[in-house]
Amino acid sequence: MKTFKLRKLEILEHDKQMDPYEINLLDGLIINREDEHDQWLVEAYIDKTYEDYFLKKQNQEIMIQATITKDTNEPATFITKIDSINNIGDRINVLLLGKIIDKRKSIVEELLTTLVKEGYEGNDLIRKFKKSF
Repeated sequence: MKTFKLRKLEILEHDKQMDPYEINLLDGLIINREDEHDQWLVEAYIDKTYEDYFLKKQNQEIMIQATITKDTNEPATFITKIDSINNIGDRINVLLLGKIIDKRKSIVEELLTTLVKEGYEGNDLIRKFKKSF
């Protein structure tokens, strides 16, 4: 397992055009469990004012962006589910369990799919791909 400091946590909601909703962290960790399911555990220590929000999301998949170690790092995107919500005094601890999404891979796949649908193939496909990417 590898553990990292969680610097920033954002929720990406489909019904809000994937605009990030930042959760104000008091503290947090993110753990690469390195298990057979490639799961990550995200722990967010936050104010209790977020409790209702997370309780409503308990049985849903939640897409998040997590920035680790330094604020200047690119955020990683995850599909998660709430593992638990724990009361700690006047604060809560939310544990999210999920898988990382390789956004670069999905962007490349989407671009290639579009170009093939537009009729590009062979060397023309390669040239157009390089020009577009």
